[in-house]
Amino acid sequence: MSKRITIIQGHPDPAPGHLCQALAEAYRTGAEEAGFEVRIINIADLSFPWIRSKADFEHGERPAEIAEAQSVIRSSDHLVIVYPLWLGTLPALLKAFLEQVFRYDFAFEPGPGGRFRKLLTGRSARIVVTMGMPALAYRLYFGAHGLKSLERSILKFAGIRPVRESLFGRVEEADAAKRAGWIAQMQALGRRGV
Repeated sequence: MSKRITIIQGHPDPAPGHLCQALAEAYRTGAEEAGFEVRIINIADLSFPWIRSKADFEHGERPAEIAEAQSVIRSSDHLVIVYPLWLGTLPALLKAFLEQVFRYDFAFEPGPGGRFRKLLTGRSARIVVTMGMPALAYRLYFGAHGLKSLERSILKFAGIRPVRESLFGRVEEADAAKRAGWIAQMQALGRRGV
């Protein structure tokens, strides 16, 4: 059976030409060349309400687009989340999407003794982040807190592991050759399905 991969393209601007879109498409191309089944969720194309209360998170109605995204993710073996770094973390629209998707009875559920049962075990993920600063500065000086939050508090909390990372820094300064190298790197990762 072919590996099933879902790419969550998290750039909130639907206009074409963003590096995030190119990286997601490169991964998709590589994965499809390897015979994997690939689906892309473009969050910029979705329309959904934001969660505003604990009651919404725990028991609120799931919009059709969110229920469909949950179905796609549930049937996947591997997730790829691509986004630009904004104010040190995820764009707000991507965070709102993840809050809608990673809810009780989908990502986790309360268990005995105050523990939570992880409902998305058996899946792996790759987080791909573009940024204006050097990637090393984001990791070492700024501590990569936004990235760590997504990795630990959302993905691993739901049972997704391993979670790998690809960080692309100084994107505004990158010339065509540098960008072509990044595209080739993402295609290679897609061919391996990691």
